[in-house]
Amino acid sequence: MCLGVPMQVIKIDNEMAVCEIDGVRREASLMMIDGVKVGDYVLIHAGFAIERLDQGEAQLTLDALRGALDQGLLPE
Repeated sequence: MCLGVPMQVIKIDNEMAVCEIDGVRREASLMMIDGVKVGDYVLIHAGFAIERLDQGEAQLTLDALRGALDQGLLPE
């Protein structure tokens, strides 16, 4: 199963972003979407930001992921 995880952009250097969620930081390429700014939420998959999300949409997705993990549903 492949999962994309919403993360908030905290730093941008050229086409690379440092993104964070729940204290976890990851670098991601921004080459697939234009106009991303620090503070935006993006969907990260395999090291790439693949979609910009609004904060509400990101929070709904994170709540669903956390709920699944709380119920013991782990990605295979």
